[in-house]
Amino acid sequence: MFDRMKANLQAELQQIKTAGLFKEERILVSPQSAEITLKNGKKVLNFCANNYLGLSDHPRLIAAAHKALETHGYGMSSVRFICGTTDLHKILEQKISEYFGTDDTILYASAFDANGGVFEPLLSPKDAIISDSLNHASIIDGVRLCKAELYRYANANMEQLEERLIMSQEANYRMIVTDGVFSMDGNVAPMDEIVRLADKYDALVMVDECHSAGVVGPTGRGVTELFDLRGRVEIITGTLGKAFGGAIGGFTTGKKEIIELLRQRSRPYLFSNSLPPAVVSAGIEMFDMMSETHELQDRLHHNTKQFVSQMQSVGFDLKPTKSAICAVMLYDAVLAKNFADMLLEEGIYVVGFSFPVVPRGEARIRVQLSAAHTDAHLEKAITAFISVGKKLGVIGG
Repeated sequence: MFDRMKANLQAELQQIKTAGLFKEERILVSPQSAEITLKNGKKVLNFCANNYLGLSDHPRLIAAAHKALETHGYGMSSVRFICGTTDLHKILEQKISEYFGTDDTILYASAFDANGGVFEPLLSPKDAIISDSLNHASIIDGVRLCKAELYRYANANMEQLEERLIMSQEANYRMIVTDGVFSMDGNVAPMDEIVRLADKYDALVMVDECHSAGVVGPTGRGVTELFDLRGRVEIITGTLGKAFGGAIGGFTTGKKEIIELLRQRSRPYLFSNSLPPAVVSAGIEMFDMMSETHELQDRLHHNTKQFVSQMQSVGFDLKPTKSAICAVMLYDAVLAKNFADMLLEEGIYVVGFSFPVVPRGEARIRVQLSAAHTDAHLEKAITAFISVGKKLGVIGG
């Protein structure tokens, strides 16, 4: 049968390539940082990693990981409820709860697992989920595993959210679900209005802080801090794989009873190995760093403001952003790929995004700023964007 299937697969792959949508992986041979080295030896500036605070190669996190390797070994070889829980896991969960101002926290192997494992244990066919249309794929897949009725509203459209809340009033429990920062556009969910509507219509709120935690808010504590809502959101999911060190691991933090039930019934938690001690130990060190200073957040906010203002001043079309994600809109998939390839020749590592990652006709280059970027890095990147933009007719001159 595979011979027959193989021909179809080859044809589909060729269609992807012809449409300019084929995704190629570039191989790094250096640590993740503001400056990286590719397999061909070329050194480039990295503007497409989720390394928002520049912690992926931070000496304090590396030292903490080494220490845990010596004291707790390499891996746990077990799930949490059998023999996969160490003192380090419990300390990290406490640190996360303190950081977000929540009751308790549960760790997962990834944020995808956290979002995949949160809905089914909590909601039944009698319940309803009201989900933003641009929520992350992990939320979409998690909702699919749940039998609650699904209602969707247009991205950050509070009129539609209220309509869906009115439509779903017969449900037993209702949960509003949103990304804190939408990863392809960089806009922030209007959490103040979402919580106001949740209070008005007696609904729960869940927010995915993967691209907002460590980034937005005066001290980087995410959208609940940005909108002064600490303690008022029932469920927060997030990751250790972006601003918080860039390794792996996800979490759900929130109300005590919710977290306790997830420990009993959340399948990705019950049937996945525990996070390795080295990752957990580095996570503890990272949250200690976050409690000492918000200097990295200040630098990140400075870099984002500088990049956006200068790019707009020369005529680039950027989506509005309140995060460290800057979507440079090109609209055409082939143009976005060619633009990214030419930037790489200029020493700037970015990736063109097109369908199905973003809607058809909305191809772009997603630039991600980091606290590790210097003013010189920003100047080189902007200069390269201007040069390529003029060559490809994206901007005048």
